Amino acid sequence: MKHFADLINALESTNKTNAKIDAIIDYLERAPDEDKVWFIALFTGKRPKRNVNTNYMKEWALEITGLPFWLFQESYSSVGDLGETISLILPPPTQKIDRSLTEWMTDILELKQKTDAEKKAFVLNSWDGLDYTERLIFNKLLGGSFRIGVSDKTLINALTKFSGQESSALMHSLMGKWQPEDASFRELISAENINPDNSKPYPFCLAYPLEKDLQDLGSPDEWLVEYKWDGIRGQIIRRNDEVFIWSRGEELVTPQFPEIEEAVKAMKGNFVIDGEILAVSNGKVLNFNELQKRLNRKTLTKKMQSEIPVEVFAYDLLELENNDLREKPISARRAMLEELLINQSPENITLSQTVDFNEWGNLDLIREGSRDINSEGLMLKHKDSPYHSGRKKGDWWKWKINPLTIDAVLIYAQKGSGRRSAYYTDYTFAVKNGDSLVTIAKAYSGLTDKEIMEVSRFVNKNAIEKFGPVRTVKAELVFEIAFEGIGFSNRHKSGVALRFPRIMRWRKDKTVNDIDDLEEIKKLIQ
Repeated sequence: MKHFADLINALESTNKTNAKIDAIIDYLERAPDEDKVWFIALFTGKRPKRNVNTNYMKEWALEITGLPFWLFQESYSSVGDLGETISLILPPPTQKIDRSLTEWMTDILELKQKTDAEKKAFVLNSWDGLDYTERLIFNKLLGGSFRIGVSDKTLINALTKFSGQESSALMHSLMGKWQPEDASFRELISAENINPDNSKPYPFCLAYPLEKDLQDLGSPDEWLVEYKWDGIRGQIIRRNDEVFIWSRGEELVTPQFPEIEEAVKAMKGNFVIDGEILAVSNGKVLNFNELQKRLNRKTLTKKMQSEIPVEVFAYDLLELENNDLREKPISARRAMLEELLINQSPENITLSQTVDFNEWGNLDLIREGSRDINSEGLMLKHKDSPYHSGRKKGDWWKWKINPLTIDAVLIYAQKGSGRRSAYYTDYTFAVKNGDSLVTIAKAYSGLTDKEIMEVSRFVNKNAIEKFGPVRTVKAELVFEIAFEGIGFSNRHKSGVALRFPRIMRWRKDKTVNDIDDLEEIKKLIQ
């Protein structure tokens, strides 16, 4: 655990990518292989489920320290993170527990079968044998909230540099349903068994935002243009009569789309299709909020399937009859995909629509009309491009329409975590609803460090009420909020939900009297 804690300290103390890569390599050179497997698992989102109630952890910490509940709450409000608060208030350890990361993870997983008394004894003994950073990591692993500020790309680059393997092969090797208890480090980084089971997806090919003039892309004849859809990016896999649907976030979502699963089961052969899962009714793509209504439900009723039908807009073929097609140009892959879909005519799977155009000047107008069909804009793919692992500049571009914007007023603020724990960085905004205000969105990004400090000073001086770590503030600061889409929602007080809200700019030139009205905002919904 000490080596792992040293790694976390090193990663949290720098924003430089090369320094993060060096810290990861240093850890890999020192840690035993079984710990390296857990390191990869934790850094790729394979966190253990919460086996200890965090309310119990809070009670046990108060019991040890003797602090009154109000003081703990004040500390928690200031720090903004439960695991970190507990680590800070506990007395220094009276012993030293020196165990490997694997041994800790094994015990944490086994807590599921333990009684509350056994869990308490284990946690208290562990707290008494760990220093501050080790306790913090331990608390986050216990609470199922372990996250670290290292991108997938940085992790893969570090593993590539350490192992000498191709990054694309490593990315593929780390995807899928592998479990740290059963995997070996050598197998993971050697990429010897790219498809140890039928379910394994490929790393997704991603696009960069368009950052050059269309004329600089060359001849229009060299490019395939499609609409960019706002749904669930997925890989639909059929191998040896088994069907799997993976989201871009490496989540197996097959049960959430039974109609797609049945349609693929009815097909023949083996293949991997890349496409967008969308709510589509009578040929019209519905707002993302409609699709969201049927996501992550324990039970998906026939009624909901009927009210919110889904389809796959397929735009790439990555594998056919166990042959990896990713190195072929997209023009060839798309032709094979079209042949596959024409020959089998599956329900709920449609070939994505391409945009016909003769010159670059025609595209801007087409892009501007994208929102009318619930599209986010256009995708531009060079016809000779392979299917890359991750992002590679030059082959795929996304050209999104300008975001929608509203003016809203800040009414709630909460401190951030980690390096931002001293400042208010998490904001809730409201708009007019008649003579009152109603919350419309939360946003966490868009301000400069200087602006964050300025907002924090305002919150400290103008806080009206406290609800745990949240502060109610005077409704004075107006911000322009950008978002990609909007839809009706019964889960929000305003009755609407914004898609990907973020702060566009601080409108110091406006007052609360200038913010937008809810009824006018609802008119933006298609």
